Amino acid sequence: MVKKKSKPNDNNVMATNRKARHDYFIEETYEAGIALTGTEIKSIRERRLNLKDGFVSIRNGEALLQNVHINEYTEGNQFNHDPLRSRKLLLHKREIKKLGDAVATKGVTVVPLKVYLKHNFAKVLIGIAKGKREYDKRHDIKAREQKRQIDRVMKHY
Repeated sequence: MVKKKSKPNDNNVMATNRKARHDYFIEETYEAGIALTGTEIKSIRERRLNLKDGFVSIRNGEALLQNVHINEYTEGNQFNHDPLRSRKLLLHKREIKKLGDAVATKGVTVVPLKVYLKHNFAKVLIGIAKGKREYDKRHDIKAREQKRQIDRVMKHY
């Protein structure tokens, strides 16, 4: 029997970074696992995390997820986790090397796009992102408004 590749559906998506798509052009995406503690995964299952200011840094051949806020687990005890700690991303060595080469160029960063559950494991979708300028953002807003107007007119026909 052939296994189907499952896509993250809306039920499994725990958090999305909508600001990333607004501020960056996403060139390439990767799926990575996250090394978490017990209370962190419980907080993620409760959807108590924020990806807005998150980014990925490459140090010593490891990819680290920085600045992602995972709230403390409410039922946790003194062994609760630090909300802003760096978390190791689980990627293949060649993927980490690609990310490191991409980050070495000016104006390119790696940002988390969404966190979701896949087979009860937390996964993060990260993207190689190039910064948008202000006129690029205005162009996207204009195109979105035009599409909205066309949909509105076509709705009546």
